[in-house]
Amino acid sequence: MSETAYQPPVRAPYAEDASRSRGRRWPEGDSATRTPFARDRDRIIHASAFRRLKEKTQVFVAHEGDHFRTRLTHSLEVAQIARSIAKAMGLDDDLAETIALAHDIGHPPFGHAGEDELQECMRDLGGFDHNVQTFRVITTLEKRYPNFDGLNLTWETLEGVVKHNGPVTSKLGKPSWRAIVDYNADYDLGLSTWASAEAQVAALADDIAYNNHDVDDGVQAGLLTMDELAEVPLIGPMIKKASDAYPGLEPRLLRLEAVRQMIGTMVQDVMTETRRRAQAEGVCSADEVRAMNRALVAFSPDMAEDLGQLSAFLYERMYRHFRVNRTRSQARRVLREMFELFLKEPDVMPPACHAQVEAASGKEAKAQIVCDYIAGMTDRFAIEEHRKLFHLDLWG
Repeated sequence: MSETAYQPPVRAPYAEDASRSRGRRWPEGDSATRTPFARDRDRIIHASAFRRLKEKTQVFVAHEGDHFRTRLTHSLEVAQIARSIAKAMGLDDDLAETIALAHDIGHPPFGHAGEDELQECMRDLGGFDHNVQTFRVITTLEKRYPNFDGLNLTWETLEGVVKHNGPVTSKLGKPSWRAIVDYNADYDLGLSTWASAEAQVAALADDIAYNNHDVDDGVQAGLLTMDELAEVPLIGPMIKKASDAYPGLEPRLLRLEAVRQMIGTMVQDVMTETRRRAQAEGVCSADEVRAMNRALVAFSPDMAEDLGQLSAFLYERMYRHFRVNRTRSQARRVLREMFELFLKEPDVMPPACHAQVEAASGKEAKAQIVCDYIAGMTDRFAIEEHRKLFHLDLWG
């Protein structure tokens, strides 16, 4: 059977319009070759922090295998899904892709284990949140331009990075969110409203990507079996469907076909539910999307329930598997020991970081510099730095 010919979608009335962007905090001239949102995407791709995602943990530490997802390949998969959904729904696919590419750029090494440990290290020193760190990377920490710090992204991209999961007013009292509160005081991002439909698409694309690739990686790593997954909602019916369509298919291709079908099923569900909500709410503009009292882009109730059961299964059988727990324990010790040493003896840090710590006023400000340095490390660099600092066999 041949594929149905692609038909360009009609632009949705609630899509963002790049030609009407609210602009950048530091005004710049227009590009002759790219929309403002496409320009944002390119700035993210060229950022140093984005490149370092290639060796940052998704679930498995980057050196554990070449075929497992890293934070970079995860971000690329999220971006692909976000762009496809946005294009099919008549939204601005450049903006959706941009937010998807940026959403994890502030993640520290070793995935959530690294985030948990930095949160603990910074508990009484200002806190740590990977979403806030992402915002700080794109607004402050990246140093690439002579006229401003950060990447000077459009208002719509900044809003989407901060609010892609919904309004954030409940978080603004947390010490770790102070950087966003301070930035918002000078450049209002409307923190009490929903973000654009494109940002919401990026958020759901994240859910689609990680649930599917964690199934794939979990089986490859030997933490899960296809027989176990056959009994789990959402992925189980996809395995049966693939088995019925291709009797005797070898296990690797069966796994890949089931994951492919699950991605397609979840994508179609998001599009159907979002169109249903848009019609029910009578949404006719991007501003009306922001003013809604619930998300516009969402899974159907049945899909959300199945996805919750799949996520619970993965949490118990994969994310808390003893092999993953051992890696998490090692990772947390690596970061904790380096954090404590750098804060106590900043002169063992590279000269530029040492100078920043010495110039900082107060323990909290010094700790933030140490935290930024560690958060920017790749898995491999963190492991090597720790070995150089704590293993006597490397002296010579």
